[in-house]
Amino acid sequence: MSGENCLTGLKILDLTQFEAGPSCTEALAWMGADVVKVENPGAGDPGRSSGRTNPTVDALYFLQYNSNKRSLAVNLKDPRGLQIVKDMVKNADVMIENFAPGAIERLGLGYDVVKAINPGIIFCQIKGFGTGSPYEKGLAFDMIAQACGGLMSITGEEDGPPCKPGATIGDTGTGMVMAISILGAYIRRQRTGQGEHLQLAMQDSILHYIRNAFTFMERTGGKAAPRAGSKTVGGGNPPIGVYPCKGGGPNDYVYIYTSAANPEHWTRLLKVMGREDLIGDKRYDTPAARTDRRDEVDAIVAAWSIQHDKQTAMNLVSGATIPSGAVLDTRELADDKSFQDRKIRQTMQHPAVGKYVMSGWPVRFGGEPPAVGPAPLLGQHSSNVLADWLKMDGSAIGVLKSDKVIVE
Repeated sequence: MSGENCLTGLKILDLTQFEAGPSCTEALAWMGADVVKVENPGAGDPGRSSGRTNPTVDALYFLQYNSNKRSLAVNLKDPRGLQIVKDMVKNADVMIENFAPGAIERLGLGYDVVKAINPGIIFCQIKGFGTGSPYEKGLAFDMIAQACGGLMSITGEEDGPPCKPGATIGDTGTGMVMAISILGAYIRRQRTGQGEHLQLAMQDSILHYIRNAFTFMERTGGKAAPRAGSKTVGGGNPPIGVYPCKGGGPNDYVYIYTSAANPEHWTRLLKVMGREDLIGDKRYDTPAARTDRRDEVDAIVAAWSIQHDKQTAMNLVSGATIPSGAVLDTRELADDKSFQDRKIRQTMQHPAVGKYVMSGWPVRFGGEPPAVGPAPLLGQHSSNVLADWLKMDGSAIGVLKSDKVIVE
């Protein structure tokens, strides 16, 4: 069965913006949930204009995180608009928001209000910092969460300053933790009818992703885990990391990893490099010995890798059953048609942007990932959603449109 049918019947009222919330609801939409994105009729989700290159078209950033959703543009400052959302709460399985601290309560849609309307609802909140944190009222974006969650402290060159990882782990990483939690709460609700109040802080989510760093800290005397450049936390045993390849471009490197758990990796690599003369050499024969001579080992490997392009180097090393990977950049990945052939990257048919290729949900259901549908235009589904969720007739919808309570 296709993945886009898995969550058929699950109704999600989505009051999220930017990325942490939208990435969560998008994942659920790809698996079949009916996600209605509730937006301000004026500008909508601020992500619509984030990095926009055309003032009349939604930003590509918005397209990335709002595929397969419907948009309801409703004025929550009009009592009729607020009542519409409250009526939708009665029919919702899940409501999720990631506004600034206190904002949802000021709108009149806090947990107590929503729970009174629908006791079985799964009410979800994503904030920068958790309840009880000294920073509870603070605003946060992805990079703030990465800084305060410890990720930057273990990222960067060994002797350099902290560095922000390129991936938006504070945003989409948080979204994935919330998506899994929603599914858990939903399965329980199917059994028992019990609702739930899910709260997730972006800072707390980052801690989930750096558990290895805590382990290293705890087994090495309690000092903070250090940065290790392209190596693993703690540095690992060489060879480990990126090594330069022919071409000299910014991403012409190959990653090679010889595990301490498999001493054969080093012997196999020596054979690949044509350095059989070093097999059994006491200077390099054990992980500890190679760690003591890290610079020498790295120089030996680099002298070989620079003779090959990164794909060739990867194939040679990987072919000898040693973990290895060419450092592929976004251009190379986008140009690799195998991702589209396997439907890992799919073409979104967007009504304003046209064809837009993006990465979708990478899990295969019955042989292929769920289909990527278009991100909605602002208010594109206002009438449709009200007729569908609230069984509202055309004349009532017409009045709301003429009074600017909803926009389409």
